[in-house]
Amino acid sequence: MVTSTPPPQQPSSPKLPPERLHQWTTHGFSVGLARRWIGKGFRIAAADQWRNHGVYAPEEAVAWQEAGISPYEVADLLQAGMTPKDIVHWRELGYSPPEALARHIKGEKPQPRIWWKELFSRHEAAPSQLPPAAAASMQVLLQAGVPAAAARMFIDTGWQGVDAVPWAKASINPTQAAVYRELGIQPGEATRLAKAGYDALSILRTWWDGGIPRTEVAAWLGAGFTPAEAAQARTTGTSVEQAAVLRALGGVGKLGGKNRRGTNVSDNPNKPKS
Repeated sequence: MVTSTPPPQQPSSPKLPPERLHQWTTHGFSVGLARRWIGKGFRIAAADQWRNHGVYAPEEAVAWQEAGISPYEVADLLQAGMTPKDIVHWRELGYSPPEALARHIKGEKPQPRIWWKELFSRHEAAPSQLPPAAAASMQVLLQAGVPAAAARMFIDTGWQGVDAVPWAKASINPTQAAVYRELGIQPGEATRLAKAGYDALSILRTWWDGGIPRTEVAAWLGAGFTPAEAAQARTTGTSVEQAAVLRALGGVGKLGGKNRRGTNVSDNPNKPKS
């Protein structure tokens, strides 16, 4: 009996190192971003693949790679608001990425697979693609560095990409952001208000109950007035334009500090009662 010896294994091709920095900048990367991709071991072509499919940070690309996802699989997962941790969690429970995506879109939470239930139950396919306008908005948010899950929250509540970016980057809940925007309050102001314990809906209620027109709330509030003070000022001839000037100068008092009467924020009726 003649035994054949297996052919010697060919050594795998060594992984090519990243290109030099000047090649990245010539390709259109900023120096800082190029250094980050280089630091994670990516070559330009690989970075382009990730960026073309919605992953713009090398750290995120590494996380997706570690979750077993390629650039060609990631777009649908991003549009659904999923993260690498989500994929890992679903996979640990026995679900492939496509199965995890379908269940995530349906609103299901990760739970162990029950094989007999899988065998006898019927599953309707869930659409993995967003409508074109929503997909474009999602792309804008992702490109701005907004995490996929947060971006999807804004898309699902009807925000457009460009409009949503400053609010998403300020970590304002999309529903709260919509109220703040209607009141004319900017994302930076909303962040300070949130840190001081304010709530958009409470602000809306107290100022409207105080008889202040919606279009004037941001100016009076930003200038450090309470609803009662603003109402009194309006009756004594102080205009909203004057309040707007104070707002532009940073207000009479600091948000979260003291207002124009020297009282603490805890005394301010804008703040919801605990």
